[in-house]
Amino acid sequence: MCGVVGLLLADGEEHCCAELVDGLTTLQHRGQDAAGIVTACTKSEWESVKFSLVRDLGLVRDVFARVPAAQSLRGNVGIGHVRYPTAGGGSAMNCQPLYVNFPCGLCLAHNGNLTNASELRSQLIEAHRHINTDSDSEVLLNVFAEHLGGALLKEEEQQQQSNNIEAAVFSAAEKTMKRCRGGYAAVMLIHNVGLLAFRDPWGIRPLVFGVRGGGDTAVASESVALDTLGFSLERDVAPGEVVLVRPELPIVTRVCHAISLTPCIFEYVYFSRPDSLMNGVSVYEAQLRMGEKLAGKIRRTFPNDHGIDVVIAVPDTSRPIALQCAYSLDTPYREGFIKNRYVGRTFIMPGNRTKGVRLKLNTIKTEFRGKAVLLVDDSIVRGTTSTELVQMAREAGARKVFFISASPEVRYPNVYGINISSSTELIAHNRTPDDVAAKLGADWVLFQDLPDLEDCVRSLNSTLSRFETSVFSGTYVTNDVRLLEDNNIITSPPTTTIS
Repeated sequence: MCGVVGLLLADGEEHCCAELVDGLTTLQHRGQDAAGIVTACTKSEWESVKFSLVRDLGLVRDVFARVPAAQSLRGNVGIGHVRYPTAGGGSAMNCQPLYVNFPCGLCLAHNGNLTNASELRSQLIEAHRHINTDSDSEVLLNVFAEHLGGALLKEEEQQQQSNNIEAAVFSAAEKTMKRCRGGYAAVMLIHNVGLLAFRDPWGIRPLVFGVRGGGDTAVASESVALDTLGFSLERDVAPGEVVLVRPELPIVTRVCHAISLTPCIFEYVYFSRPDSLMNGVSVYEAQLRMGEKLAGKIRRTFPNDHGIDVVIAVPDTSRPIALQCAYSLDTPYREGFIKNRYVGRTFIMPGNRTKGVRLKLNTIKTEFRGKAVLLVDDSIVRGTTSTELVQMAREAGARKVFFISASPEVRYPNVYGINISSSTELIAHNRTPDDVAAKLGADWVLFQDLPDLEDCVRSLNSTLSRFETSVFSGTYVTNDVRLLEDNNIITSPPTTTIS
């Protein structure tokens, strides 16, 4: 689950690097593995313009503090990326933005996963394109480059190259979307053209754009990045929509290949910041409703007495959920875990997650001692973090430890940009809630019901008829993924025609 941002300043004398760094810092929660920025200048003669690129492993503040070359990121247009590795390893080679020099010169920053990346990679190699990394983002970039090159060649043959670059870009984007299956949101820098952004035909991965006085335009994974930079949110990029931003010209948008809006529901539970607006829904409001639904689940399960003395959130993502759950139960809410703000999110950090939990969180023992404690978290995935939290609560003196998840049981792999590649690593795989409680060492464990979770989001935007819920339901909206007997997955051509 990566974060992307793109920026074009109307004043060609200004430089966008500092604002791109600020935007990426706002999106740091979406990826802590690597960061990168590429910039260019639209004021100069485009033929003489060079892309300036800095990318490296590490947090945004570290990458752009320790790399002297960051000072060379000059220009009024650019794109940036924070990486959370899914497809491709964690090496510096897979850092983004990625670059190809033909046609024009293209740079791409991408959030998501392609389900047919292997098939596309083989096709590109057969067409004599060179793929230099393990990342499916480079596959996406090369597919677009191939189609843009073909469109420009066709225009040249028809002697229309001087006035129809817009048509070539939209044609390339449409053909790319028809070939590339999966969830993706991308921003691109196209030499001699400007800034391009597009979203997958299902709208699985998020993307928004906004404007600012003077003609500045920004595109980002979440609206909070626009807020930080002083942009007004225009709207979400629609499924299959392409947004083209060029200097001194109006923004042009076109829906090139839409299927249906099917956003990833995990965005509202965990990945996105509570202060984001996504697909017309306040993430914070959705999380409050998740807390209400959890309270209802507890009352249905324990109609006489739930036995909870205190509700404690697992910081930070579950705090709004836990607060509303406690309020709805008329039970005290307390801060029981204190977070070390200098340690990243354990779900997306590489290495030993168990050690990461102890480094990140410490208990306020007086809030646990002698009490029956309800721990509220956004999800239980592998169970490593949850097991450690239960143990820490007992070490702090809790008399009983209950655990409730704002998400349903995570039972199936994800193929659209979340690093859950195998069912066997999931604690809820082939286990009941009682089995999970035993594994965690909790007195009982409850999970949110999927219809309730969907209702928390849909109740804030009735047009959201369907969600991407594959990790909970095993249903993959792109119709090219099927489950094997062991609940791992295999990709194949879509079972329904996509034209």
